Amino acid sequence: MDQSKINVRYAKAFFELAKEKGLTAELRIDAGLIAHVCATSGDFNFLLESPVVKTSNKVKAIKSIFENKVNLLSLNFLVLITENNREKYIPGIFRNLEDLYRQEEGIKTAVLTSAQPMNEDLVLQIRKILEKEFNAKIELSRKVDDELIGGFVLRVDDKQYDASISTQLKKIREQLLQTELK
Repeated sequence: MDQSKINVRYAKAFFELAKEKGLTAELRIDAGLIAHVCATSGDFNFLLESPVVKTSNKVKAIKSIFENKVNLLSLNFLVLITENNREKYIPGIFRNLEDLYRQEEGIKTAVLTSAQPMNEDLVLQIRKILEKEFNAKIELSRKVDDELIGGFVLRVDDKQYDASISTQLKKIREQLLQTELK
């Protein structure tokens, strides 16, 4: 997460305004769209960071990209950021916004990495266990990493549980090396 003071301040201000207006769900969708554009469009990021492009042209470009696609409040927020010469912070602000929405709704993100794709029933069981354990809704994403050999690695926020065979083999190797050295 990008924790620049500017990113966090703008994100919190926009989030509080969304709560005040009762538009958190709608503005979360807008924030997701804007964050997606920032993450996938190098040209858009180049536009935001370019010192050569005038602010008025950046505002026009932002309006042409997002007008009729996002709520007027979101569009006005983007324009405000740009007019304050903070447009290079837009990607970080909208990443922080997503984190604020998740915190507000009690949602935790988890990443389940396994050596092979896991069947849906097992993934549902893991999600239920995590929701019970953390007393929160869990957004579970999956990855496949064949270097794990077998087992899985589960990461929830900043906690990680590693039950992979590759890690177990590394631990055994370290123990054997320790006993050889004595």
